[in-house]
Amino acid sequence: MKKVILSVAVIALLGLTSCKNETKKETDTTTKEISREVAMTDLSFGVRGNCGMCKSTIEKAANSVDGVASANWDVDKKKIDVSYDDDKTDAMAIHKAIAASGYDTEKVSGSKEAYKNLPGCCQYDHEMVMNQSGEVKEDDD
Repeated sequence: MKKVILSVAVIALLGLTSCKNETKKETDTTTKEISREVAMTDLSFGVRGNCGMCKSTIEKAANSVDGVASANWDVDKKKIDVSYDDDKTDAMAIHKAIAASGYDTEKVSGSKEAYKNLPGCCQYDHEMVMNQSGEVKEDDD
């Protein structure tokens, strides 16, 4: 009889210990996910470009920066929306990466050498307005 009681006690103890460890693991994971969300910073700025190929190149350049989670360039507005971890990078690093690919941003002029290597459809007018409002402007004839 003592063996049966001892066996039941050992099984109950193992079960309680196992549940305690699982609960602790869930808490650790949740804390890490919340910490990542808090560190993300959203940024929007103008980038000159013309077409879908520009979009691909600009977004690729922004996403190449360590710490950038997402980048989306709007062809019509000439504006990029970037979400990044400000513990790993800063806004100027993103501007410089895009400029290195040949595109002007609000703060950094594009690399002249990279610009020359862009396809013809991507070689934009350097005086182009970065129309971030998205409004369609009619010509005054």
